[in-house]
Amino acid sequence: MFGVCNCNTIALYSIGNKRRASHLLAGSALRFWEHSRDKRGTGWKKRPGLTDEVMKQIENKTLRTLVEYGIITGSIWIMVIGIYFFKFPNNFAFGGVTGFATVVSAMTHWSASQFTTIVNMALLVTGFIFLGRGFGVKTVYASILMSFTLSFLERTCPMVRPLTNEPLLELIFAIFLPGVGSAILFHIGASSGGTDILAMILKKYTSCNIGTVLLVVDMAAVIMAFFVFGPETGLFSSLGLMAKSLVIDDVIENINLCKCFSIICDDPGPICDYIINGLNRSATVYEAQGAFTHHRKTVVLTTMKRSQALKLRNYIRRVEPSAFILISNSSEIIGNGFLAG
Repeated sequence: MFGVCNCNTIALYSIGNKRRASHLLAGSALRFWEHSRDKRGTGWKKRPGLTDEVMKQIENKTLRTLVEYGIITGSIWIMVIGIYFFKFPNNFAFGGVTGFATVVSAMTHWSASQFTTIVNMALLVTGFIFLGRGFGVKTVYASILMSFTLSFLERTCPMVRPLTNEPLLELIFAIFLPGVGSAILFHIGASSGGTDILAMILKKYTSCNIGTVLLVVDMAAVIMAFFVFGPETGLFSSLGLMAKSLVIDDVIENINLCKCFSIICDDPGPICDYIINGLNRSATVYEAQGAFTHHRKTVVLTTMKRSQALKLRNYIRRVEPSAFILISNSSEIIGNGFLAG
């Protein structure tokens, strides 16, 4: 059913069969799990997303669980490679427990991997004591896996010096790899543990601003690096601390990215049919009028994954070359049929 205009209002109607009529906005958008920090603390806000779309296609519950934990395992390995091969050898002291581990290893007989393992295990025990069943199983698995993976690499691939003589190059990998791994974990509602466990405990029992507390903890490790390793390493650590959060945010945003279409056309029928039947999405249609020509046009609004967006763009250019298409990026859509506000 097409939209009808009057002088003051534009009535919006969804195009599609009854099963799709409830989608008042454009089709099934990419939805996601996001790691969020609210006014009082750090937590994980469960939101359906790209991972859920994949999981829905896997009917076997056991297989879904295996796939999910496979993603966690891969993410931890990405993080560990960046930490062990690039962060620890260069004494880059940013990023929670591993940041302190870098400093402590220079002041004691403990290696950075040993300190990380001990502190992570201690924080896990503390988490079980104070959080009980509210403690995430995925976070427990990720934290234990990271500790054992670091210990495994320390025994099998001992690092006595940096891989290269280019500290800036290694800083990039020390930031990027753990950042990507963390973003993937946040995306599926997990965490690598460490200071995030401390944040969960503080959130439950105090009214502290957890974001500020975590920043102070991270800054403490960086300040210690200035005194222990000198100004050069301290400055590199400061740069790493600032850049890591940007990398995580950017990766999460790109994971969640979807394409929003505003299609101004003369004949919406074929386009809507393709959106509904070809892409299994839906759309919203309303009538409009050109400001200069005063010709009546139809506007089709829809949202979809990037891979589908390319197909739709090519289809529109083929069936109606004169159509005016606006394509924008969005990492979050809120409304009926999408994310809850």
